[in-house]
Amino acid sequence: MISPAESTKSIRLEILRQDTPSSQGYWQTFDVPITPASNVTSLLRTISGRPVTSDGRNVAPPAYEASCLEEVCGSCTMVINGRVRQACSTLVRRLMAESPGSPITIEPMTKFPVIRDLIVDRSRMFENLKRIKAWIPIDGSFNLGAGPKITPEQQHTMYPLSRCMSCGSCLEACPQFTRDNHFLGAQIFSMARYYNMHPNGKPDADARMEVLMGDGGITDCGNSQNCVRVCPKDIPLTESIGVIGRSATVYSIKKFFSK
Repeated sequence: MISPAESTKSIRLEILRQDTPSSQGYWQTFDVPITPASNVTSLLRTISGRPVTSDGRNVAPPAYEASCLEEVCGSCTMVINGRVRQACSTLVRRLMAESPGSPITIEPMTKFPVIRDLIVDRSRMFENLKRIKAWIPIDGSFNLGAGPKITPEQQHTMYPLSRCMSCGSCLEACPQFTRDNHFLGAQIFSMARYYNMHPNGKPDADARMEVLMGDGGITDCGNSQNCVRVCPKDIPLTESIGVIGRSATVYSIKKFFSK
């Protein structure tokens, strides 16, 4: 049987564009040839090679980000057909199956400032990673010897958390995360859990908890669970939120009695 993607030679693409960070957005429509293996990144690449709209106007190529092309870097995160996704792993045939006969709509993420077209400024996300010290502290590059052992049970829990690629999908889907507040979001809670579990990350666990219990921290989470539904790496984000919530309670009790 011939699939819809194989029987259709082109598809209509509607892209929300924005020329500068301060300018208004506007829509442009393109008719793009497809193959059975087309993904959204390949459509944008095709447009870049011949940026002509459906009504025949020559325009500037849409600006977008792409790097690994295999759902590892997270740079191609955008809103596709109303849902935040990775452009590289979003196949056109699946979009056509979701909405037969409808054009594909592509928009930049809404929770981060737009730089141009589909490129957004996600520096807030990376600054929050700095706030929780999302790294293993190593002083110098000399030989430190064998690292601490991690049990298979710890590995089983930590590996899914380590798959986070800072794409921002969970933050885009979160109703608590907005441009004008300080909410940290599920990504930060999950990464804090990971580094607090790691034997080499535990020395900074208290400093992380101070951040997570402050403004925009774990108590601001409404537990909508949108984050776990859109995570492209299937990270157990709601589980991490629960773990951090319990850790915050324990830490606050310990802190109270240590005064």
